[in-house]
Amino acid sequence: MLRKLYAWTLSLAGRKAAEVWLAVIAFVESSVFLVPADVLFVPMALARRERAYRYAFVATVSSVAGGIAGWLLGYYAYATIAAPVLEFYGKLEAFERLKAQVTEEQLNLLLVTSGLAHLPPIKIVTILAGVVHIKLWHFIVSAVIARGLRFYLLAFLLRRYGEAIQAFVEKRLGLILGAVAVLLVVLYVAYKMLLG
Repeated sequence: MLRKLYAWTLSLAGRKAAEVWLAVIAFVESSVFLVPADVLFVPMALARRERAYRYAFVATVSSVAGGIAGWLLGYYAYATIAAPVLEFYGKLEAFERLKAQVTEEQLNLLLVTSGLAHLPPIKIVTILAGVVHIKLWHFIVSAVIARGLRFYLLAFLLRRYGEAIQAFVEKRLGLILGAVAVLLVVLYVAYKMLLG
């Protein structure tokens, strides 16, 4: 099922309404959808490199709006809507464990790591932020920074280097952003250990 979903998402890049689809995919990725917006963003930015930053803007705004929807689901409709969605994806048990253990500081870190590198998936963190009642303005600022950094970095690389960087972006950028996310976690743990 995931391959079909991925292929369908990728097929949207060639359509006239690709920019609208990018907004839709970026929105639902941040709250309920399994396939990242990058799948659509990368071929679109390669096909029309002069629009890469415009696409980054659309993806960032839509992703943040989707994150707000995820936050609202967690805050107001966890039991009735969010929990069944998480159960559908087989993530409810892991989510419940995370919810029971996460501190506000750790959640702030997760907002950054999920926005940059999908560690953990952004939809999990947006819902979790609502469930644990992170202030909405704080959530929005974190999402704008993390998601904006991801999409604008992609736009910069694809606009500047074009197809020559495509394989790197598809295979290694996620690893690099993942490494940055892990580094942030390590720095956080080291900071906490130094404090006591």
